This record gives sequence, C-alpha cells and structure tokens, in this order.
Amino acid sequence: MHLATLARHTLSRGATPAATYALLARLGHQPLPCAQAVCLALDIPQAETTRRLAECDALLTDPRPNAESDTGEVLEALGVFDVPKQLTPTERTVVAHFLTAIDAMGGIRPGHHHGLQRWFTTGNLTAAYLSLAATHPLPRTGNPTTYWTTLTTAGELLTATPNPDPRIRYALTHCRTQTTRT
Repeated sequence: MHLATLARHTLSRGATPAATYALLARLGHQPLPCAQAVCLALDIPQAETTRRLAECDALLTDPRPNAESDTGEVLEALGVFDVPKQLTPTERTVVAHFLTAIDAMGGIRPGHHHGLQRWFTTGNLTAAYLSLAATHPLPRTGNPTTYWTTLTTAGELLTATPNPDPRIRYALTHCRTQTTRT
C-alpha cells in the first residue's frame, strides 16, 4: 500500500497526524517519507511540505530508535502537519495588521512568534488576536501607538465578520482603551 494512502486511511480512522507518522515509522519506513506521506494525506501542497520538512532535516535524518511517537509529536508541535487555510481578502488584511503590530511590539519571544505563525497558517485569527491583545509592546523598543491602533483596526475587521467570537469584542475594547493611553 502506498504510504500516503495508508496515512490517509489512518487519519480517516481518527488518528492524529503525530500518531499516523509514528505508525508509518514503526512499520519500518524511513522518517522523511513517513512525514511526507502524512503531509500529503492532509492535502498540504508538495512545495509547502518540502519547505517544512527541510527545516526538520536533523530530526528526520538521524532518528532515535523507538522514538517514533516522540518524533511525530515534535513534528506536530513544530507545525509540520498544520493544514493551511485559504484566507479571504479580509483575513489576509487582518494578518497584515497583525504583522504590523508584531513589528511595533519591539521584540517577540520565539515561542509566541511560532504560535502566531501557526494560527496564521491554520486561519485561527481569533486566537492570534486574543494573544496579541493580551500582550504589550516593549517599553524601550516598541511603538505602543502603532501597536494598539493596528490591533484596534484588526479587531474592527474581525468583529465585522459574520458571527464573530464574543471574546473579540472584549479584546477590541481593551485595545481601544490602550490606544487612548498612549
């Protein structure tokens, strides 16, 4: 059976991408083809799959024995198996505002940046907005005015969509309040 077909079947039975990777690897297949198969089964485009897996070269070229589950979990945590969402023009505009706000922060922790990138990829803009609204620009290197006004604009766009998450309205109110304080 073709690896991608087996991966697709395993995913259809409710397995996570990490567990699907581990199953394929435990069957004796090499790590890179296993990861590629899971990505293809998730309909992640080949070019994107190649880019993502190139960043995991060390993890996939020298696997630890009996660590298939751990490797699958690491790949999942890194976002290798994140299914990209096709964003609408409004959503792309919101992401552009988020990127402007991130620049205005004056610095961002790598883990926070990684989480935001994953949310942008998967289209979870609510989580990204709530996370940014709960953060503050750095006092010495950030630009609070740009940060809060950009987040206010992004929040207004998010609340204009059909059935916005109610938490966005509270975060938007917070951003507006912060804008008046800068």
